Amino acid sequence: MDRTAIDFVTFDCYGTLIDWDGGLATFLAELALQVGDADAPNGRVLRERWEAIQFDLIQGSYMKYDQALAESLRLWAAERGYGWEPAWGEALGRAMRSWQPFPDTRPALTRIREAGGKLAIISNTDEAIIAQTLRHLEVPFDAVITAESCGVYKPDPTVFAQSQGRLGVAPERILHVAFGFKYDIGPAQDAGWHSAWINRYAETKPGPATPDHEWRDLWGLAKFFGAAVPE
Repeated sequence: MDRTAIDFVTFDCYGTLIDWDGGLATFLAELALQVGDADAPNGRVLRERWEAIQFDLIQGSYMKYDQALAESLRLWAAERGYGWEPAWGEALGRAMRSWQPFPDTRPALTRIREAGGKLAIISNTDEAIIAQTLRHLEVPFDAVITAESCGVYKPDPTVFAQSQGRLGVAPERILHVAFGFKYDIGPAQDAGWHSAWINRYAETKPGPATPDHEWRDLWGLAKFFGAAVPE
C-alpha cells in the first residue's frame, strides 16, 4: 500500500494526537494526593484502572462524554475508598479540555496536509470538548466525527460505519491512525479500513490485530506521505 491508495487519514484524537496518558495520569495522581492517599500507586497504574472502568461503562447505554468521565471517576474513586465529590467530575472535564498535543502532532499533520493528505478525527467525545481540543491542535481537519454525533462510542462498529458514510469513500481508501487496539485498530480493520499503530512507548502489541503500519510517532505517517521529516 502506498499513499496514492489512501483518500482519507482518520485519527483517534486522545492518546494519538493529544497527550491523554500524561494528562489523565497527572489528574488522578493529584487527586490521590488531595485525599491523602499516601499509598496510591503511580499515575500510570491509576490511569490504567480508570480506563478499564470507563471501557466497561461506555459499552452500556449512551451518555454524553462529560457524564461518562464523571461516572467513571466516581466508580474509580469508590473503588479506592475516596468517597465522592461532584466537583471532581467537573474538574476532570475541564482538565481534558486543556490537555495538549504531543510535540510532533502539529508539525507532522501540517506537512501531511501540505503533501495532499485529507485528515479526519473520529473521537470518543462530545462536540463541546473536541471544539476546545481543536483550538490546541491548530490544524484544519476535513471532518470531525464524535461519539456524540454517532450516538455510540468506539469500538462499536456503528461509529466506523457512520464515519465511512460521512467521509464518502470506500473502506479500503481509509487509513485509520491510533494508539489504542481495543477502541480503534481492531475495529477499523474489521470495517475493512487500513490501520497504523502509533506506538509512542515501544510497547508490546496489546492485541491480536495486525496493523498495516507501526510508527513511534506521527513523523512516520508524514514520511509515508512523502513529506520531509526531521532526522
